[in-house]
Amino acid sequence: MLKATIDADIFRETIDAISALVPECRLHTAEDGISTRAVDTANVAMIAITLKKEAFDSFKANASEIGVDISKMKNIFNMASKGDLISIELPDNAQKMAVSVHGYHYSITLLDTNTIRKDPNSPTINLPGKVVIAGDDLNNAIKAAAVISDKMALGINTKDQTFFMIADGDTDNIRREFSKDELKSITAMEARSLFSLDYLKDMGRVMSKAAEVEICLGIDHPVKFSFDIAGGNGHVDYLLAPRIEAD
Repeated sequence: MLKATIDADIFRETIDAISALVPECRLHTAEDGISTRAVDTANVAMIAITLKKEAFDSFKANASEIGVDISKMKNIFNMASKGDLISIELPDNAQKMAVSVHGYHYSITLLDTNTIRKDPNSPTINLPGKVVIAGDDLNNAIKAAAVISDKMALGINTKDQTFFMIADGDTDNIRREFSKDELKSITAMEARSLFSLDYLKDMGRVMSKAAEVEICLGIDHPVKFSFDIAGGNGHVDYLLAPRIEAD
């Protein structure tokens, strides 16, 4: 059972964060909010997201798992205007979810959870390097790199106490270094890994709205991006596997 109302911008922010990686997911409801954890079809990236009940104008739910077509929900919420409230109602054991927004009333058929990949386990990885950066600074660097290449290295230089982002194309390259003064904070442990810009671009568009993003790095290890949404009443973790550089 789920019955809730929420500001359209907050819920759209949540759906956008999920849709950056997956078109559908298992959404878990509980008394204290909603959550999901999912991996993309290529097993390259993972999202874990929570939205506390405090993010909602009203919220009542019990523990359940529902299959949600994220792509469809994203299209629906494009109908919403700033300041609109979204109303969601799902009775116990129902196969359809009622969604009302901006005068439109939808009855949305839920997906069979048996057809959706099971929630991945959260991996335990030691990522000693840590940087906290403004979301728009991070996204701007990703966009700049995408003009040059389809991959980008992220790393930390312990000697200079800097966070660097490097992209090498066939004929061109770009490097952006963020000094300690440009960052919110830095834990300067040696780190460098290469990542696909296709994934970084999709994540970057979401992270651009975050006041700060925590980036955890290692050497040839995945990168973890962590940031808050919904005015601090929601949280997103992205985990992206590295690309292996040819010798």
